[in-house]
Order: sequence, then C-alpha cells, then structure tokens
Amino acid sequence: MGTLKTEPARERPDLLAPPVLAALETWTEPEVLVAPIDPALADTAEFCEAYGVGLAESANCVVVAGKREGETRYAACLVLATTRADVNGVARRRLDVRKASFAPMDVAVAETGMEYGGITPIGLPADWPILIDARVAATPYVIIGSGVRHSKIALPGTALVRLPGAEVIEDLAR
Repeated sequence: MGTLKTEPARERPDLLAPPVLAALETWTEPEVLVAPIDPALADTAEFCEAYGVGLAESANCVVVAGKREGETRYAACLVLATTRADVNGVARRRLDVRKASFAPMDVAVAETGMEYGGITPIGLPADWPILIDARVAATPYVIIGSGVRHSKIALPGTALVRLPGAEVIEDLAR
C-alpha cells in the first residue's frame, strides 16, 4: 500500500462521500481502510507515483451507460489501473444495449453523489450492476476511490465481490 497511512474507514467519515459512508453502515466488511491524500494527486498515475503504490494494486471505477428502448442503463466497471475496461464488448453485452460508452462526467457525478476522480463501487445506486474484473478480485489489497478526491480506500479484492450487485467477470478489461 505504499506510503499510505490507513485507518478503519468507519472511523473517518470526513474522508468518505456521503453515499460511501451510508453503504459502510450496512455493508459489514471489516477490512475497509481509508487514507487521506492530496486531492491534486487523486488521478491514478500521479497518485501511484506520489504514494509508492503500484498500478497493479490500484483499480479504477468507471461508470458506463447505454440505452435500450429509451431507458438509460448504468453499470460500474472496476478494473486494474494496468488495464482498460472493455466497454463496448463485455460491459455492453452485460447491460444488454446496442452501444455502451463512458457516462459523461456531470451525469456520473450526479447519479453517484460522488466527486469525479473519486467514484468508487461502494455506495453506488442499488440497481446498478458492479462489474469487477477477475484480476481486481484476485488482488490481495486493492486501492480504490472513496467518493471524494482527498482520500483513497484500501481493501482486499475478495471483499469487493461481496458488495451488493457485484459480479466478477473474466476479461472485463484488456
């Protein structure tokens, strides 16, 4: 986990977005840690370099969207920072839409209640599938967003598969 100074996430509500904190009140996973960071270094490459975290220990959560019969469908894709989500292949098929793309920034922020650059799978809308690349689930400890840019969450990859709506998918990322 590099030089991150982690603490139990539930003890630091000031480091979590409101939807993340609310989710942690009902999701009883014990090993959820949080660490403060410089918000100017929240983007993955800068964060990893500044805090000595390997890209293979860091995961990005991207919001994808597609339409079917006039209805917009959303999903979160969680992939290691060394890979890219297969949005128009695997994610599109899972959403059952003709075309999937990254949700626009303003839409992702409004729909999640989280800051752009800090979106995390913890605390997302209940009807969204959370698609987790199998490599993320296999990571001993993975660093993800906290819903805000001034902190990061660290937890076992196996914990993520126990999130409500989580689905582990082989080759979600390339």
